[in-house]
Amino acid sequence: MKSLLYGAPIALSLAVLPVLGGVAQAQGFFSEAPVGLEAGTILLHARGIGVIPQDNGVSISAIGGKVSVDSAAAPELDVSYFLTDNIAFELIAATTQHSVTAVGTALGDVNVGDTWVLPPTLTVQYHFMPRERFSPYVGAGINVTFYYDTHAAGGAVQRLSFQNNVGAVLQAGFDYNVAGHWFINGDVKQIFLNTEAHLNGGAIIAKTGLDPIVVGLGIGYRF
Repeated sequence: MKSLLYGAPIALSLAVLPVLGGVAQAQGFFSEAPVGLEAGTILLHARGIGVIPQDNGVSISAIGGKVSVDSAAAPELDVSYFLTDNIAFELIAATTQHSVTAVGTALGDVNVGDTWVLPPTLTVQYHFMPRERFSPYVGAGINVTFYYDTHAAGGAVQRLSFQNNVGAVLQAGFDYNVAGHWFINGDVKQIFLNTEAHLNGGAIIAKTGLDPIVVGLGIGYRF
């Protein structure tokens, strides 16, 4: 059920890309010319995002089982600067709260606790058609993830901490110029992220590849 529920936005985003591309190329769809993206442009986005951890490569010392991290929704802000007409740098800022559970351990399913995640991300993007109304792009970059305001669940877990880490990012999306300097934006990112959870001062260590998929939809404004 979880994969179906959170896989739907990804499938929808990917399905919308070619549809919008066809519409954008339809002659006379808008009477005014699109406001293109070019060298020196600053593009600000406000998105709603869904962060979907994949829980890959999990191991828990001493008690076995695997780690499960829930998905979360949050607002996201980012700013892009176009170095050339086609190449832009994007800095992304958002924070989400996640609950962590150890599933199938020798103690059964154990509520581990929750934590806030701050993952500032910088990507380099290539925009294929920056002067068209529909402008798709791909990107790659680096993510630094910080964990803060972490709380142990109590009971079997009295102390909890997470290891900050660095990971690579892949990105694909589009900007669609709806009117004037305003855009609609759709964006999908894959973050490759590993971390360790230290329970009860390191008595138990849970290693997991979270590798979250981040799906976003929002608006943009060109300066």
